[in-house]
Amino acid sequence: MRLPVDRGPLSTEVRKVLQAEPGSARAADLVPVAAEALRTTDDLLADDDVQLTLFVLYELHHRGFDDVDDRWEWDTGVLAARGLLERALESTLRERVPVPDAVPARRRAVADALFAMTAPRPGPSVARYVWRHAEREQLVELLVQRSIYQLKEADPHTWAIPRLTGAAKAALVEIQADEYGGGRADRMHSALFARTMRGLGLDDTYGRYVDAVPAVTLASLNTMSMFGLQRRLRGAITGHLAAFEMTSSLPNRMYGDGFRRLGADLDTTWYFDEHVEADAVHEQIAGRDLAGGLAEQEPQLVADILFGAAACLYLDDLVGTHMLGAWERGESSLRAPVTAAAEGAA
Repeated sequence: MRLPVDRGPLSTEVRKVLQAEPGSARAADLVPVAAEALRTTDDLLADDDVQLTLFVLYELHHRGFDDVDDRWEWDTGVLAARGLLERALESTLRERVPVPDAVPARRRAVADALFAMTAPRPGPSVARYVWRHAEREQLVELLVQRSIYQLKEADPHTWAIPRLTGAAKAALVEIQADEYGGGRADRMHSALFARTMRGLGLDDTYGRYVDAVPAVTLASLNTMSMFGLQRRLRGAITGHLAAFEMTSSLPNRMYGDGFRRLGADLDTTWYFDEHVEADAVHEQIAGRDLAGGLAEQEPQLVADILFGAAACLYLDDLVGTHMLGAWERGESSLRAPVTAAAEGAA
């Protein structure tokens, strides 16, 4: 992947810095530019310039960019700017996201709270819309929106493995082993999602559609990276994964049926069908053994476990509301339309 197109003064300055020689004194200038971007934003979660910048800075810890020297990953100027932005992101989420309180630090109590938070709700959802109403163009948009995370599926949560111990660590490894295909590259969930993209005529190259997705989609992924990269937020990344797994099985059944309604074959729906079965198991492990187990091991993390789960649900709702609102208005949910090959699923 190459650096995405700038979306404002901050991401423009970041591009200039990252394309220079590592160690350039110019990196120190990122902090005041980042501070100004935060001062002038109307809504951090919908700010394209800020969220793209965070995405770029976090991507240095994922697979990097073809046109950026890997030595920038640990540059102190870059890290200082990222720290300023992610503290603002965390603060925004803590202000906006409602979190259950007075949950005892016991395995069953934490698991019960998470199952209550993630219980299916009536009303509109992206999954129900895809199941019953979506047209092929909207299936394409769904895959483009999801590709920003799904082509690296599980990676942000995997950062939590060395931060945990005992039963919680074992539970996380069990979940992640399935996400990575149990040692078979062709069964990795990211690889299955790539097959689904190809089934609709999309380019499955990692990062191919970053320029097309809106800020709120990037904010959802940035939150995962923020939680996973910081040891002090190990409770939050654990809760995030629990909520992620506990809200996966039923929606993926709807997605699969929606794709089949428009003629998708088994190869194209494999990703969704795999998650129906796998995540029905994962949700129990994630809720009881991972999140509940961590709460008993480290009782001081209960609030953060619930915060991470609530943040996952809150951001999923924001992205879903954005997509459904655009579709109901007859508009694209993307910043720029994406044209897929005609030999897709419909």
